[in-house]
Amino acid sequence: MIKIGIGGWTYEPWRGTFYPPKLPQAKEIEFATQAMTAIEVNGTFYSRQSPKTFEKWAKTAPEGFLYALKASRFCTNRKNLAEAEESIRNFLDQGLIELGPKLGPILWQLAATKKFNADEIEAFLKLLPKEWGGLKLRHALEPRHESFNDPAYFELARKANVATVYAHSADYPTFEEQTADFTYARLQQCREEVDSGYAPAELGAWAAQAREWEKGGRDVFVFFIAGAKVRAPAAAQALIERVGRP
Repeated sequence: MIKIGIGGWTYEPWRGTFYPPKLPQAKEIEFATQAMTAIEVNGTFYSRQSPKTFEKWAKTAPEGFLYALKASRFCTNRKNLAEAEESIRNFLDQGLIELGPKLGPILWQLAATKKFNADEIEAFLKLLPKEWGGLKLRHALEPRHESFNDPAYFELARKANVATVYAHSADYPTFEEQTADFTYARLQQCREEVDSGYAPAELGAWAAQAREWEKGGRDVFVFFIAGAKVRAPAAAQALIERVGRP
């Protein structure tokens, strides 16, 4: 399957460009989950949510929709990732299992200054559980330092079945290695002067790339993040149109 979406659903410039101007703010999540096939939730990076919140998100989204959750900064923005066990358990124990089958991958985004250390990363990956509360978990790691372009890192990630984020970014390195049974891509170069964020030819290329990633039964998640954020919904909808809605 190929799931495509945006980061979050609350962004004032989307009113009138993505959301109808008079749409009540409380209805934005419903509108967004109908328009996308997945959403990356960034709010979970900054603050803890309640089980009731996750339950509400699950009830709001249509069948087949998936939420990818960005893991708490207290897990990943630390000097030694091998010491993150308590923070990881606290993050997982906030009630995210209430999402049930609508829980997509968990994104573990590392600080841009975090360099690859084999022992540290191996220990961190071992802290990421395969299931929680009876719910299967999938993990994606986003290293943002060039030192991770190392065969030793890719081998560790493959051993743990943790996806390495493909970042189309002007600021961070792009890692093309596939290290899990799913792909997690974050496209971060939408341009405001292009109505669809990316030019039609570029979107065609991304659609072809998504299908290539999907070969062999690999699930694919593509999110339009950052760049000219105001264009992210248009880019996601255009890509959904090209790959076909499930």
